[in-house]
Amino acid sequence: MNPVAVHIEGLKDRLGRLAARRPHAPDGLSSRLLVLTTAFAVAVWLLITGPNAASFHEQWLTDRLQAAELASVGVEALPYNAVDDDTAEQLLRIGGVSAVAISDQGVLRQLLRAPDLPRAPDFIDLRRPSLTARLWDPVRTLFGPPDRSIRVRDRPRYRSGDFIDVVAPAEPLKLELRAFLLNGLLVSLVVSLAAGALLYAGLSYLVLQPLRRVTRSIEGFAADPETVAATPSDRQDEIGRVERELARMQDEVRQSLRARSRLVALGEAVAKINHDLRNMLTSAQMASERLADSADPQVAKAMPRLERALGRAAALTRNVLDYGKSEEPPPVLARIALASAATAAAEDAGLERDGVRLVKSLPARLSIQADPDQLHRILVNLMRNARQAIEGDLTRGVRRGRGSVRLSADVTASDVAIRIADDGPGIPPRLSERLFEPFVSGKSSDGTGLGLTISRELAANHGGDLRLVQTGPQGTVFELRLPLQD
Repeated sequence: MNPVAVHIEGLKDRLGRLAARRPHAPDGLSSRLLVLTTAFAVAVWLLITGPNAASFHEQWLTDRLQAAELASVGVEALPYNAVDDDTAEQLLRIGGVSAVAISDQGVLRQLLRAPDLPRAPDFIDLRRPSLTARLWDPVRTLFGPPDRSIRVRDRPRYRSGDFIDVVAPAEPLKLELRAFLLNGLLVSLVVSLAAGALLYAGLSYLVLQPLRRVTRSIEGFAADPETVAATPSDRQDEIGRVERELARMQDEVRQSLRARSRLVALGEAVAKINHDLRNMLTSAQMASERLADSADPQVAKAMPRLERALGRAAALTRNVLDYGKSEEPPPVLARIALASAATAAAEDAGLERDGVRLVKSLPARLSIQADPDQLHRILVNLMRNARQAIEGDLTRGVRRGRGSVRLSADVTASDVAIRIADDGPGIPPRLSERLFEPFVSGKSSDGTGLGLTISRELAANHGGDLRLVQTGPQGTVFELRLPLQD
């Protein structure tokens, strides 16, 4: 192999090993907490450093004023001609000033005349300090030119007079202020790092570690719901409540998944049984059709009962298969005239002019947006239930008259409310609250208890709802609400 290629392959291997050994970045919450702690520490340092720098700056200038004032008092207190001019100038310059002036009763006296300066000195009056000026003066000193000088004025403390005025170079103040800030920065960094480390450790122990446990529990549960969850802690704060609620929800979801798996297995078995049962019922119906031609009067008498039993069995298998579907297909919306849809549903539900009849009370030319097949199934279920309830009363001789099912509708700005009302015996109170649960029937044993459950699911597919409005001896009213589509 080419030596260059060998070298490149070796370099790739070393880079791969280095990449594999590269430390992982901290997770999002830990890194954000660290950044937040550092930002708080820096903010606290800035809040402390600004006033400290202003105090140091003002104290430095005050010291120069007091030194010049004491020197002027000493010079003026000596006998005349006891100190020559050069010695007096040296005494006045001990405080680090280049000019000293005293104002007494409106008369300004120059005790030390300033030399020629390259630029006019910046003036600071300590008698009327403002917060903004005090905070801004150190910044001007730190970033000012090297030949900058400061003229400071304040009230005398050791002698009489209106004020004392000194001029001092700003470069010594800049050096001392810089050293002061650096020392303060080092101390603040040490304190901030210690406080930040303690704060981060405390928050990590109290917040991050419990949240990591919760996160690992959620991830483990998502990967394998049958994994035994960690025991929640005994903490009484919000994290403890989160851990206990999470454990409770995981247990409920785990039980639901187990129940669902059993239902899936049961549904597969029921589907197989239904398939075989439908084949049997088909054969039985074919045999009943052949028996219908029999001249035997006993057979002719038993045939209606046999046909009703086979019809109920076929309806039961059909409804169970419909309910066992994982989900209904999404509705394919179309513009439907409600009156014609109600007429078609009434025919399939067995409503007739000579029997239980349909009475429509609808707005003229009312049309809605719905899936034609699903709307038909809903209306057929409701109308068939109403017809069977009324016919049950007729069979038992409880009532006289044919009975009727009334269909009405109200249109609002957002939806249309379709009401199906009958004048049947009503639903028993013990069943009315559980009417939409699977296999709960509010009428005779002819029902499977799945029609209303399927109808409510179909209404929910449209974004609407199906509910029981009222029931009693005067009859039962169901309301189907469907949203108006643009």
